[in-house]
This record gives sequence, structure tokens and C-alpha cells, in this order.
Amino acid sequence: MSRHDPSPLPYDLVVRGAEVLDGTGAPAVRADVAVRSGRIAGVGDLVGRARREVDARGLVLAPGLVDLHSHADLTLAGAPQAEGCLRQGVTTVVTGNCGMSPFPVDPAAGPGVLPGPGPDAPPPVDLDAFAAAVTAARPAVNLAAQVGHGTLRAAVLGSALRRASADELAAMCELLGRAARQGAFGFSTGLIYAPGSFADAAEVRALAAEAHRHGLLYSTHLRDEGDALLPALTEALDTARATGVRLQVSHLKAMGPANHGKVHEALALIDAARAAGVDVATDVYPYAASSTRLSSRLPGWALDGGTPELLARLADPVQRERIGRELAVKEGRTFLPEGTVLAAMAPGPYDRYTGATLREVALAEGVGGAEAALRVLAGHGEVLIVNHAMAEADVAAVLAGPHTAVASDGWELDASCGGHPHPRHFGTFARVLGAAARGEGPLTLPQAVHRMTGLPADRIGLADRGRVAVGRVADLMAFDPRTVTDRATYEHPLRYAAGVAHVLVAGEPVLLDGELTGARPGAVLRRARPSA
Repeated sequence: MSRHDPSPLPYDLVVRGAEVLDGTGAPAVRADVAVRSGRIAGVGDLVGRARREVDARGLVLAPGLVDLHSHADLTLAGAPQAEGCLRQGVTTVVTGNCGMSPFPVDPAAGPGVLPGPGPDAPPPVDLDAFAAAVTAARPAVNLAAQVGHGTLRAAVLGSALRRASADELAAMCELLGRAARQGAFGFSTGLIYAPGSFADAAEVRALAAEAHRHGLLYSTHLRDEGDALLPALTEALDTARATGVRLQVSHLKAMGPANHGKVHEALALIDAARAAGVDVATDVYPYAASSTRLSSRLPGWALDGGTPELLARLADPVQRERIGRELAVKEGRTFLPEGTVLAAMAPGPYDRYTGATLREVALAEGVGGAEAALRVLAGHGEVLIVNHAMAEADVAAVLAGPHTAVASDGWELDASCGGHPHPRHFGTFARVLGAAARGEGPLTLPQAVHRMTGLPADRIGLADRGRVAVGRVADLMAFDPRTVTDRATYEHPLRYAAGVAHVLVAGEPVLLDGELTGARPGAVLRRARPSA
């Protein structure tokens, strides 16, 4: 750590007396950290003058947390204060995951698979337009965008279940290249979600090769996380081997009791691939429940053409019976009505069941679990669920992996959002930090901080963030290791975390002594293109 700053100018701000975890996994060192012009200007026993001082005695100071797997591109413009992030020390969200991004959208084709960045905003046609909309909202946190395969496919093919032609694949590659040239950090797939699930391995491989050509990270929600978890992971690893693309396996998990324990085999496959030279890592949220779309439980053919066609099929007795029969076959394996909680839906005939399980809906309606799911979908078109189908031991095993980042997979940023969402939105990082600080779980506190800072920053390519070091951007957070904890639960998910005292974004305090300052200095970050 440096101890002297040669500049005669006063520091803009000095954080005094913290136990500094620098984001590398190294043990804590007591030090002061100085900021000038938005960057870290000194680390150590500093004696220089400062315009402002922040007392951090008794606190742990770390780099601002980087949420490697977020869907905040859906909500940041509408909730720019991002209090749910700041209360956990998150200063950068990496978006465009699971094959879903708000761009690119072909205006002539109408909206793609996701809405624009705000309720009244038109769909952005590219990353530049999306960035302009987010920047205009003045967010408190930074956003690093990826481009989603499902959105690329929707822009070119619509929602059709068919193979892309050579011209259509070329058009998707061109859109991907354009996003890369505009500063996107990665390319993602959500191979369990329509229309991304309609793509074959060859289509994904071609787009991954294009991503590699531009130096992007490839993040994938695997094609299957249940019975076919291992073949799905093998497909992703084969794609990385064939193309050379850097691979991020999103929120690694095994869904359904029959598949619990498979994460150990999955981790072994990842370790073997790394040993053979494949650049692959993974991430995880610290909960044994996921959150997703209810329609993702249905057979792919039922989703051909998007939500309008699904509703038409559900209105047809013959097709509805077939959908229900195919869904019922999964019951007890990867479809668990007793563990499927209805988290959010548009107003309609079944919104009174928000917060209830599908089993509770089935009992109230006098039907089976599959029919309950179809009734809710027919009434609302799409429904978000919290899905209790994982094993705590599996979550701990993935978290313990040395190349696993901690990530939220969240999108709710403000606890006034309503509904009954997953607690991960407001608790992911505080949950892991609190457990590590108390000596619980598989990680030490330096390891936990590394999994939320240096590791994800390196994966996505944020060269000037993720470390407490001179010259880095002064995205910083300080927390009390005695009190840091998550307060959101499955029963009461709309609660902010506790124990984070101070947060700085580019050297500007956005949270001081546990109170929001009102400052919103976040930015849409752009990836620098490699020099020729």
C-alpha cells in the first residue's frame, strides 16, 4: 500500500481508519483511503490535507460491489436512486443477462422481448439510445451492459420457433457487432427462455464466435438446469472450446429433488475445462430458490409466436389439454407446485393469489397443479414466480468454488416495488458478507469481498474498478462487520439490508452514515475497444 501522495493539492475526501479489504482476497490492513478527482489518490497512513473526511474506524472498507448478474436494465431508469443496491454497497450492475436486454429493437418490428428502460420510453434501437435514456435518469450506480441473444433473435426473427437462415444469422451477428462497437461488455444467452430457446447449438456457436471476435464475455443461462443440467453445461463448454470465447455460467444450480447434488459434477466439468485452457467461471446467488417466468415451465412449442399465440393455445381445448399433460409429467421433478410462489402479475382474475403457491391456488380452485398454472397464465399472459426447487447444500458447494462470483440475478431496486418478489433483490450481498463476517458458510470475509469485487470486475472487463488501489476509480463501500446482514426474507421480501455505512461512486458520497445523500453520479460504462 502506498503511504505518500506527491501532489501538494488537498485530497477531495479521505476515509480514515478503516480495515481495508482491497478486493484481491488479501487480508485486511488498517489504512486511510484518499480520493481526488474521482479516483483513489492514496492508500495508507495518510497525512495530506482533505476537504472532507469520513470516519470509518471500526468499519471494513472495500471496493464498491460489482453485481455481475443483474437485470437492472429493466428498472434503473425508473428507480435511479437504486436504494436496494446502495444499502448493500453495490456500485455497478452488469446487465443484459439471460439473453435479455432492452436493445437492439427494430422499430419496424415493434418491441422485442423486453420493455424499454422506462414506462414511457420508446424501445431503444441500440446501446447508444439505451445509454442516453439511462443517463438522462441520472442513476446513483453504474451500469455495464451486455447484449442479449433472445433480444437479437426477436429483432431479426420475431418469436418464431424455427431455425435462423444464413441471412438472419448474419443480421444477428451484425447487431451484436454493433453493440460491441458501441461499448457493450458481453453477450448473453437464456437458452431456457423463448425465443432464445428456439436456437440450436450452431446458432449460439456462431454468435459466440462473433462475441469472441470483439473480445466480449459470453454469459449463459444454460439450456437446462434440471434433468439435463450436465448436457447443457457440456454444450456451453463445447461452445467455448470451439470459439475461444470467455464463458460465464450464470447462477449455476440444480433444479428439482431428483437433481440435487449434480452441481458437484458440474463443478468438476468446469474445473476440468479450466485445466484444459478454457476461460470459464460461474456465479451464484445465496438462496435455494430461483425467480423466473412461469411460462418457462411450459414446452417450447407452446411458446412459438410469443404470448399472444400462447394465449390462443390456452383458449383451444385440445392444445390446452396437451400443454397441461406435458407440464404435469414434470411435476415432482422440475415442476413443483408446492414450491412455486406467484411473485408478480398484471391485474387480472388471479392477482389475489400473489404471494401464494401454485399448490394453494390448485386447492382453492379444485384442480391439479398443472391446470392451476395454465389458469393463471391464461388470465395474465405472463407471471413471475419464486421457485423453491434447489438444495442449500448445492448452493453452498457452488459458492465455495474458487472461481464463483456472488451475483443477485435481481431487478427490483426500490422496496416500494410491490408484489412478492424474491428476497435476493435486497439481500444477496449483505447475506454473504454477514455470514462471512460471523464465520458462517464456506467463505472468509476477504474471500467474500473478492467474489463481489475483484473477481466480477475482472470477468466483465472493468479494468479500473474492483480494487482499492491508487489510480482506480473511487467506487468504495464501508460496512460494519458486526451488523451487516440481509433483512429481506421469503415471507417479507421488501426489506433493505442493514450494516452498510458509506458508499462512494466515483468519489462522490451517495450513502453517508447509513443515510442517502441524494447524489446520483452513476454512469453507463462503455468497454474500450482493443487497439488494432
